[in-house]
Amino acid sequence: HALVEGDYLDQIFPAPVGDPDRSGITEANLAAVWGNYAVLGCRRLIYTNTVAILDADLVVRAMGGARVISVLLTADDDTARKRLGGREVGSQLEAHVVRGKKMALHLDATAPAGVHRIHTDGRAAVDIARDIIDVTGWAEKQAVEEQAPEMQSP
Repeated sequence: HALVEGDYLDQIFPAPVGDPDRSGITEANLAAVWGNYAVLGCRRLIYTNTVAILDADLVVRAMGGARVISVLLTADDDTARKRLGGREVGSQLEAHVVRGKKMALHLDATAPAGVHRIHTDGRAAVDIARDIIDVTGWAEKQAVEEQAPEMQSP
């Protein structure tokens, strides 16, 4: 599998003509990167991007067809503030907190019904990762794939 951090796929200024929200360049870049990974045998993609859960069709198109499992990691306001405080050491902490809270409310209100929500408050990253793997079913599928050759041997 491969990992793509979606925040880097639309880093262009000014926005391309006819693509003010940069979704076109995001899709084109994701398609190019995924194409390179697919040639190397990758069959699974972990795509991280805050608003990607609102447009899973973009990922499907960029990958040439795919089954998308959307996961929204959630945190309460105190946890979000602590995490942002650890990353933002400049004067923009409050702006990030306000923007983050607004986006969290937006995602909570508009995320499609099939989006899996995983709470992260007070949890270790490894436990959150296990929940994500459980949601995807990748561990079970991997076990079946690893056992398949043994089941076929005489």
